[in-house]
Amino acid sequence: MASLLKETIGDLKREKYVPFLSKLIGESKYVQNNPPELIPEEDRVAKHVLDVLLPYSTTTSGGPLIVNHVTYVQGRGNLIVEYPGTVPGKIVSFVGCHMDVVTANPQDWDFDPFSLSIDGDKLQGRGTTDCLGHVALVTELMRRLGETKPTLKSTVVAVFIANEENSSIAGIGVDMLVKDGLLNQLKKGPLFWIDTADKQPCVGTGGMLSWNLHATGKLFHSGLAHKAINPLELAMEALKEIQSRFYRDFPPHPKEEVYGFATPSTIKPTQWSYPGGGVNQIPGECTISGDVRLTPFYDIEDVTKMLTNYVDDINTNIEKLDVRGPVSKYVLPDENLRGSISISYGEAPMSGVACDLDSRGFHVLCKATKDVVGYVKPYSITGSLPLIRELQDEGFDVQTAGYGMLFIILLLR
Repeated sequence: MASLLKETIGDLKREKYVPFLSKLIGESKYVQNNPPELIPEEDRVAKHVLDVLLPYSTTTSGGPLIVNHVTYVQGRGNLIVEYPGTVPGKIVSFVGCHMDVVTANPQDWDFDPFSLSIDGDKLQGRGTTDCLGHVALVTELMRRLGETKPTLKSTVVAVFIANEENSSIAGIGVDMLVKDGLLNQLKKGPLFWIDTADKQPCVGTGGMLSWNLHATGKLFHSGLAHKAINPLELAMEALKEIQSRFYRDFPPHPKEEVYGFATPSTIKPTQWSYPGGGVNQIPGECTISGDVRLTPFYDIEDVTKMLTNYVDDINTNIEKLDVRGPVSKYVLPDENLRGSISISYGEAPMSGVACDLDSRGFHVLCKATKDVVGYVKPYSITGSLPLIRELQDEGFDVQTAGYGMLFIILLLR
C-alpha cells in the first residue's frame, strides 16, 4: 500500500509539511480548548487548510477536490475534503484530525509552546502530536492527490474536526456531522481515526469514568479522637473496600491478551482534598477523587451502577467497615451520629473501543505500517479517546493510528 501510494503521488515533502505545520502551531494559542476561559477558534486552522486545498478544488479551480466547510458554531467549523474514486461505494477515510488543542502554560515550557521549534529531527510545539501535526499530514496528502490527480478505485475522504478536546459539549464537531448524515458514505469502507501515536496501529482504548468519594464524619480535637468520626480513615477504608469489590467484579478479561492491553481495568485515587484546619484537628469531611480506566470489553454504565451499589451497601453496613486503632469508629451511638460516604461522577464518561481485527482496513494498515516503519506491532492502552466508540456504535469501521510520541499523548489525556 505504502509503495503503491508513493508510486502514485510521490513522496510527501518535508519542505512543504514543516512550513505548513509552523503556520498551524502559530494558531495553537487561539485554539486551546478549556471553556469557559478558553474557547477555540478552529476556523483559524481551517483557513490555512483551505489556503492549501482550495487551489485544487472543484469550486475555485476546476480541480478534483470537493471541499465542504461545515459550521455549527460561528468560528468553529469542520472540513470535509473528498477526492473521488472510480468505483462507486468504494471508499477510505481519514478522520479525527482535530483543529483544537489542550492548554499550554508558557511558564511550564522550556520553549515557546505556541510556535514551532525544530531540534534535529524533533518538532516541538503545542499540537505537533495532538493533533495539528496530523492535520498538516493529512492536508499534505490531500494536496498531493489534488495536484497529481491519480486514478484511484477508492474515493478518499479527509475530515478535519472541531472540539475534540472537549467533546462533552455537543453540537459543534463530528457528532453533528454524523447526526446530519454528512459522513454516512464513510460507513462503506474503513475509517482511519488519525489521533494516536508511535507510528503503530492502536487497536484498543479504554473507557474513562472520573469519580469523587466524599466522606462525612465529625470534627473534633485530635487529642480526643474517641469523640470524633474521622472522615480520612472512613474514606481510606471505604475506598479499599470499593477497590476490592471492583477488581472482583471487573477482573482481567480474556480478550485483553488478544488485543495486547498494557493494563487491565483499574480504579484508583489520584487526588485528596479537605476543608483545612490545624494538624491537631480531625476534620469533619474530606473527598478522594480518582478515575476508572476500563477495557472496552466491559460497559462503563455497569461500572457506574456497581460503584453506586458499593457505596450504598457500605453506608448501610458502616459498622462492619474496618477501623484504624482502638478508638477509631464511624458511629457515635450516644450522639446518634453515623459517618457516611457518597459518590459523584465528574465529566461525561467515555467508553473504550476495540477495533475490528478482522477488518480489511486493519490488515491494510498493518501492511502499510510494516512497509514504512519496518515492523508492525499493534498495541492497546487504557488511555481514552473521545468520540470513536460513538462512531463504531453508529456502524463505522473505526481503525486508529497516528504519529508522534506516545508519552506526550498520555500526558495530555
